[in-house]
Amino acid sequence: MNIVDTATQKRVRITLFVSILLLIVSFVVSVATGFVSLSPFQLARTIVGLGDNQENLILFDFRLPRILVTILAGMGLAVSGAILQSITKNPLSDPGILGINSGAGLMVVLYVAYFSIESTSFIYILPLIALIGGILSMVVIYFLSYKRGEGVDPTRLILVGVGMAAAFNGFIFTITARLEEEQNAFIANWIAGRIWGDDWTFVLALLPWILILVPIVFSKSPILNILNLNEHVSLGLGANVERERRILLLIAIALATASVSVSGGIAFIGLMAPHIARNLVGPRHQAFLPIAAVMGSILLLVSDTIGRSILDPSGIPAGIIVTIIGAPYFLYLMAKR
Repeated sequence: MNIVDTATQKRVRITLFVSILLLIVSFVVSVATGFVSLSPFQLARTIVGLGDNQENLILFDFRLPRILVTILAGMGLAVSGAILQSITKNPLSDPGILGINSGAGLMVVLYVAYFSIESTSFIYILPLIALIGGILSMVVIYFLSYKRGEGVDPTRLILVGVGMAAAFNGFIFTITARLEEEQNAFIANWIAGRIWGDDWTFVLALLPWILILVPIVFSKSPILNILNLNEHVSLGLGANVERERRILLLIAIALATASVSVSGGIAFIGLMAPHIARNLVGPRHQAFLPIAAVMGSILLLVSDTIGRSILDPSGIPAGIIVTIIGAPYFLYLMAKR
């Protein structure tokens, strides 16, 4: 048994190392790719402080903040999706599919419609506004999915989430039709999933959410393992199921809404990254959660890099690239289920 455990731990370490290596490669490629390309020599020279003014401007003012926002947002969405899949015991759960992102988006639209997006506090307030929208949308979805005597059925939760997401998007389009051109353009880019947080202020706005909440989720890996079991077994093991489920649900909503508030309406990252990680190292949360976080960063960073490289300089929003990949994957999982 110890040999099996040792072999499993070794596989987890190797997989995590390879995943981090892939993230580093994706980072280097993304930094070097764009309307103005940077060669590996120019990139290395600029990183160590020997670049000229143009190279410093491209790397430190334009590309690096956007890439860090993308990495952090991908990580937050992936961990959020992993939590939702575990506490709902539904492999199809994702903050975008369940309507959390759309609820957050609706609140962002309402804020943009009545307040200035030029204020310096806007960037820091936006994650809180999105969090309120995400919580309210999840409360509505949870209430509509609940059936007395049966609780919340995972399949019903997905169907209600998809329906509510469509309803929220309908409200968003209705409101944006009456906005001014600048506000309308902002919302259109947000819905499409264009990474609009492209300076250091956005990095500072998102970083605390990831640094605080992701380690908390990692520390609750044993609880997530228990919550994945049968309800009666979980209670028998001494877990306060409802309390832990509510705490983790709130963390999942906070991670998802904080991430999309600065990255735009990105879906399917929270669906794909946990599935890829589980297939690689198994269902134990201590093993797959860190890998899922790295995979989420890779998926979103690669999607953004591909989007920036197509139709440059305007590009294609990362959310569209992710959807092109994620929608067929979602249908495959639905058919398999």
